[in-house]
Amino acid sequence: MKFPYGICDFYKIMTENYFYVDRTSRIRLIEEIGPQLLFLRPRRFGKSLLLSMLENYYDVARADEFETLFGHLAIGQNPTPRHNQYFVLKWDFSGIDPWGDVSQIRQALHNHINGCIEQFAVYYRDLLNYDLELNPTDALRSLQSVLAAVQQTPYQLYLLIDEYDNFANEVMMASQPTDRERYESLLYGEGLLKTIFKAVKAASAGRGLDRVFITGVSPVVLSDITSGYNVAENIYFKPQFNDLCGFWESEIQSALKEMVKECNLPVEQAAQALSMMRTFYNGYAFSPGKVDFVYNPTLALYFMKNFQEICQSPEEILDSNLTMDREKLAYISKLPGGGQLILDALNEDQPLTVQRLANRFSLADMLAATKDRSFMASLLYYFGILTFGGRTVFGELILKIPNLVVRELYVACLQDMLLPDAQDKDEGRQAARTLYQTGDLQPLCDFVEQRYFKAFDNRDYLWANELTIKTAFLTLLFNDLFYIIDSETALERSYADLTLILRPEMRRYQLLDLLLEFKYVSLAEAGLTGDEAQTLRREQIKDLAPVQQKLQAAQTKLRSYRQILQAHYGEPLRLRSYAVVSLGFERLVWAEASEMV
Repeated sequence: MKFPYGICDFYKIMTENYFYVDRTSRIRLIEEIGPQLLFLRPRRFGKSLLLSMLENYYDVARADEFETLFGHLAIGQNPTPRHNQYFVLKWDFSGIDPWGDVSQIRQALHNHINGCIEQFAVYYRDLLNYDLELNPTDALRSLQSVLAAVQQTPYQLYLLIDEYDNFANEVMMASQPTDRERYESLLYGEGLLKTIFKAVKAASAGRGLDRVFITGVSPVVLSDITSGYNVAENIYFKPQFNDLCGFWESEIQSALKEMVKECNLPVEQAAQALSMMRTFYNGYAFSPGKVDFVYNPTLALYFMKNFQEICQSPEEILDSNLTMDREKLAYISKLPGGGQLILDALNEDQPLTVQRLANRFSLADMLAATKDRSFMASLLYYFGILTFGGRTVFGELILKIPNLVVRELYVACLQDMLLPDAQDKDEGRQAARTLYQTGDLQPLCDFVEQRYFKAFDNRDYLWANELTIKTAFLTLLFNDLFYIIDSETALERSYADLTLILRPEMRRYQLLDLLLEFKYVSLAEAGLTGDEAQTLRREQIKDLAPVQQKLQAAQTKLRSYRQILQAHYGEPLRLRSYAVVSLGFERLVWAEASEMV
C-alpha cells in the first residue's frame, strides 16, 4: 500500500494507486443540497483533496477517464447526470501572500486569479472557441472573459474556492492596527475581496456560473462579505457531512491489519497500533446533534505511512505540520479570560459548554478587546482544537479536546503561560526525567513548589483544588515520545487522576509506568497561614489531620487502580503509584504505593 501523506491531488492518488478512503457517495448529496455551498474544517483535514475529487468528477475534459478515476468508487457505480459536464475553475487563497501594503495585497489577489484563469485557458483550449483576455490589473474583468467563453459552449462553469478565509486568519493572529487597515481595505465598502464575491454572486445569475463550492477554516470572512455574497449555504454542521473529511476507525483498522501482515508482525500488533491511533488521533465530531467521532486524516496517514516504513509506531506522534495550531491557542491565551478557558478545557470533571456555537465573526469581533467565552470556544472549535462532545441534560453543547495529540498543544500552551522562562522549562523537564527513570518524585514536587506556586496569586484560592495541582503536574510530565498520557483515566467506572503508561515500543528502555492521585487541603482547613505552612517540615505537614485524611483517601483509590491496571496490562507493566497532597499553594507532600501496604 502507498499512503498519500501530503498529497491532495485526486488524479494522482487514483492513477498511481494510493490508499484512498471513498467519500464519493457524498457527491450526490452535495448536488442535491444546493448550488453554492460553504464547507468548513480545521487545517490539514483533507479539504483540498475533497475539492480535487470534485474537480475531477465534474471536469468535462476528464470525461474519457471517468471509468479509470471513478469506476471502482461508490459514485462510479451510480453516477449523477452532472458528471463531466462542467468547466472547472479553481482558486486557492492560501497561496496569496497577505502581507505588504494594501496595493501589494490587491495586486497579489489579481495575480492569483489571473494565474488561475491563464491555466484554465491553456487547459481547456481545445474546448473553447473564444480567446480569453487577461487584464493584469483587473482580475474580475478577466473572469468576465471566462464567462463569455463558457457561454459559447454547451457547458457551464463550476467554481472551487479553497481557504477563502486565509486573509482573516492571518490578520487575527497578528491583530496589529495596520493589519486591521489592510483587512478593511479588502472587505469593507468596495474592498477587493468583497467585490470578488459580489462578482461570483452576479455570475451565478444566469451568466454561466452554475455551481460554487467554498472551503475554509472559520466563518470569519463570511460576516464581512454577507452584503456582497449572501447566497452560500453552510453545510459544515450537517450530520450527513460529518465524515466528508475524516476517517472511520473501521477504515483505519483494515489498513493496519494489512500493514501488520506485510511487516510479518503478530496479528495483535494491529490492535495495539489501532489503540494508539484511537488515543492520539480520533475524537472529532462536526455536527452538534451527531457525535460520531472520526480520525484526523492527515495525522492518520502520517502514522500509517511511518508504520509501513519502519513496522512500528512513529516516535513523533504529532505531525510537525500541525504544530502551527499552537499559535491559535497562544492567541486565545492572551485574551482576557483566555487562560482560564484553556485550563477549563483540560478539566474533564466539568466539561466546557456553550449554548450555541457562533457561526459568524466580523473583523470587529476578531479585533475587539473583549471576547466572551462563547466566542473564544467557537474559534477553538473551528481551529479543530475543540470538538463537539454531545449535550448536557440542559441541552447545552459540550465542547471537548478531541484527543491526546491536541491535548499536548494545550499542555504546551499552559506551560508557556506558567513557565515563560526557558531555563525553568529545562529544570522542569529534568525533574520529570528523574521521576521517569528513578521513581523519585521529590524533585518534581520541589519544582512545583518553587516555580508553579509563585505563578498563582491569592485570587486562585477561590477555585483551587486538586485539578489545579493535577494540571501543574500534567504540564511537566506530558511526554508522548515515551508515554500514553491520560488525565482522568477511566478504570471500571472510576477515574484515576493521571496515568503515564509506556508506549509498547518504549518498553525496551528502563522507564517506569506512573500512576498519580492528587488531593488538595486548603490553608483554612489546616488552620494555617501561608507563612506558617512554609516553616513546617514535610513530616510535620504529613502529620496534619486533614492531610492524613486526604493521603489515606488517595491511597485507597490507588490500591484499587493498581489492581485494575495490572490486570489489564499484565506482566510488562512497571508501575509506580503516588499519592500527592497539596497544602494550599504552599507545600506538597507525597507517598508512594509501596509505603502504603
